[in-house]
Amino acid sequence: MFHKNFKLIIAALIIGVAVWQFTLGHIGNGIMYILLSLIFVFLYFKNEFILLSFLKLRKQDFEGAKNWLDKIKNPEAALVKKQQGYYYYLHGIMVSQSNMNEAEKHFRKAIGLGLNMSHDMAMAKLNLAGISFTKGKKQEAVILLKDAEALDKQGMLKDQIKMMKENMKRSQGPKQHFGQGGSARAQRRASRR
Repeated sequence: MFHKNFKLIIAALIIGVAVWQFTLGHIGNGIMYILLSLIFVFLYFKNEFILLSFLKLRKQDFEGAKNWLDKIKNPEAALVKKQQGYYYYLHGIMVSQSNMNEAEKHFRKAIGLGLNMSHDMAMAKLNLAGISFTKGKKQEAVILLKDAEALDKQGMLKDQIKMMKENMKRSQGPKQHFGQGGSARAQRRASRR
C-alpha cells in the first residue's frame, strides 16, 4: 500500500511525463498519461483497500473485508480524514455482532471523523443508537435515532429506524396515565356505570 502523499507524487510525475509527451507532439500518449495520473488522484481520495473491503461486505464476506482492512497498518498516515472515517465505520460494522464495546468505539470515531455519504452517516448513527439503547443509554439512543432519521433522506433505512423505535417503545412498557381522569380504560369503565 502506498502512503497517501506518495500517490500524489506518482500522479505529479506522470503528469510531468504527459507534458513532456505533449511537447514532443505525441498528443495521444500525453492524454493516456493524464488519464493514468487521474487513477492515482482518485486513489488518494478513495483508498483501494477500503473499496475492496466494501466489495467484500456487499457479498457478506466479513472475513475477506477484514483481511483487506488489515492491510492498512496506520490509517492516520495512509488515509485522508474521510477515508479514516470509513475505515472505522467498516471495522464497526464487522465487530458489531461480536463485540459491542469495540463497535461503539469504532462508530464514534467514524462519526467524529465524518463520512462522505449521508446514508452512511445515518447507518453509523443507527448502529450506535442500537448499542446505546442496549447499554441503557436511552436518551442518547433517542437523539442518535433522530439524527439517523434526519440523515436518511432517501429512506433507505426507514424500516430499520421504524423497527428500532418500536423496540424502544416496547421496552419502556405501557404508559399509565394517572393524571386528570386516569387512563382511557378507566374512563370507559366509569362511563359504563
